[in-house]
Amino acid sequence: MMLDTSKNILIVGLGLIGGSYAKALRKLGFKISAITLDREDIDYALENGIIDFGCTEPDPKVIGRAELIIFALYPHVFVEWIDKYQSYLKPGALLTDVTGVKGAIVEKIQAMLRPDVEFIAAHPMAGREVYGVKNSDERIFHGANYIVTPTSRNTDAAVEDCLELGRLLGFSHVSVLTPEKHDEMIGFVSQLTHCIAVSLMTCYDGEKLQDYTGDSFRDLTRIARINDDMWSELFLLNRDALLDSMDKFLAEFMKLRASLESGDRETMRTMMRVSTERRALFDKK
Repeated sequence: MMLDTSKNILIVGLGLIGGSYAKALRKLGFKISAITLDREDIDYALENGIIDFGCTEPDPKVIGRAELIIFALYPHVFVEWIDKYQSYLKPGALLTDVTGVKGAIVEKIQAMLRPDVEFIAAHPMAGREVYGVKNSDERIFHGANYIVTPTSRNTDAAVEDCLELGRLLGFSHVSVLTPEKHDEMIGFVSQLTHCIAVSLMTCYDGEKLQDYTGDSFRDLTRIARINDDMWSELFLLNRDALLDSMDKFLAEFMKLRASLESGDRETMRTMMRVSTERRALFDKK
């Protein structure tokens, strides 16, 4: 299935990411349907031209005509949805997702899925500190990374279609990882950073901290405004990889602390030089 604008696309879960997918794809000329729980979100999306059609309940006709379905759901809800409604799927349909963990769900969904449809997992590494379709913006994908995580069950055609989707959405870098390697990397570059931001905000309870802080603290804690329901689920589903990343961070932090306590300036400077060199690789050209 090549991703041309004649294909019917269905987005299940019209929040920040699902809404941003809808905006980007509809601007490219695709016909977009959506299923999401809140009628207010559907009405907003219709009124603002984000989707062509929407409903709040899984409609067999809507699901059955979709050739590409994008799931923007919590992991456990995604699994439950497939279990309940996969009988409505159109034969030959391609399914993908935006889920932040892969090892806990990809094999599970692929094993339970009908043989005449295919699920190819992906993770858009983009977001904002606000939620909901009203805050959706396709520009969050520009300059961001997009990771496709195939397994041995996936066809080459599905992998290429998913990669093409990432390129169409405007991601600057599209890559392929195994679900296991994805979770290892995400545990470090995403989940650990959220853990650090949360810990920074909870370790000091001084009054009016916002009146005295500088840009460095604001930058480090930008992601501390966090959806506790979603992120706690993601942390637990990726427990082993995240714990490993936390242990690595703690070891380096304690090394820095020990050098400060002992007056070992050279160790501090060495760590700072390594940090500066590695961080330079992230600067967008």
